[in-house]
Amino acid sequence: MARRTDVVVIGGGQSGLAAGYHLRRLGVGFVVLDAQAMPGGAWRHGWDSLRLFSPAAYSSLPGRLMPPQEGRACPGARHVVDYLADYEKRYDLPVRRGVRVREVHRDGPFLRVRTDSGDWCARAVVSATGTWSRPFVPAVPGRTAFRGVQLHSVEYRRPQEFAGRRVIVVGGGNSGAQIAADLAYDTHLTWVTLREPRFLPDEIDGRALFDAATARRRALEQGRTDTGGVASLGDIVAVPPVRAARDAGRLKASPMFDRLTPTGVAWADGMAAEADALVWCTGFRPALSHLAPLGLRGPRGHISTAGTRALAEPRLHLLGYGDWTGPASATLIGVGRPAREAAREIADLLGARG
Repeated sequence: MARRTDVVVIGGGQSGLAAGYHLRRLGVGFVVLDAQAMPGGAWRHGWDSLRLFSPAAYSSLPGRLMPPQEGRACPGARHVVDYLADYEKRYDLPVRRGVRVREVHRDGPFLRVRTDSGDWCARAVVSATGTWSRPFVPAVPGRTAFRGVQLHSVEYRRPQEFAGRRVIVVGGGNSGAQIAADLAYDTHLTWVTLREPRFLPDEIDGRALFDAATARRRALEQGRTDTGGVASLGDIVAVPPVRAARDAGRLKASPMFDRLTPTGVAWADGMAAEADALVWCTGFRPALSHLAPLGLRGPRGHISTAGTRALAEPRLHLLGYGDWTGPASATLIGVGRPAREAAREIADLLGARG
């Protein structure tokens, strides 16, 4: 027999916890199903030196300020994991761990959530699985021919593992800059980007980026085209380690190569570079395979939403996948507002609010 509840939240990271907080406040019954054995979501899979873009007080989930980390203006990933574990405990959120959701199906008035430990029937579902489990690596010619080590940023941990080796870091975003800065002192580093890296002014951090994302979303909703702002000044937040490596002249980027060779990479102009390892800092894709039975994806694989609600299935909300499910909703500071709106819509749908 399938277990029943009002709402199943799929994913127990920051987005799932924020959804749970607001559902609890509205008196809606729910359960959070999380595939991981321990709290912390994607933050458990960050490299050792990974840190937030903003001070702790500006990187908090609803209802509970993140405490500062001693000795750091911008806390590290381990501090975030501890904060998320404390948040889950403080609000007594009903998280069931080690439960992997396989599929979501329509089942009359319910959505049936099939897992590796039995089925759940819910009147609404919040998908908050994030992206970290779907790392993206571009189809570069020769990728399978390279005889060295290849790993994605989600697998990278520390520079000591590559000390003295020739390492190519691919990617001009924040992860590429932070990992290149991490490797800049102990390895023979080549940093490769599609275009010249654009560093935000040193005084700008995640607070300003969140404000810019919010302003951009409001402008689009109002039909305006002036959607620039702080974020248009650059792509890379100059956190202290990145700033230090940049100012020391250790973050010099090369243009993207054209192919991999068995021993390195090569460019169309005949230039080549030998490498022992490649680190792909090339982003992620939303982890949405569990929603395939609902048939919601369009021609490009995108699920159309109004806010967080799936247009073709109003019992389903998607939370924390990026700006298409709320301004900066994939960030700690940004997920609170769309989580609140999703919880309110679900409460209204279920008749849980007077």
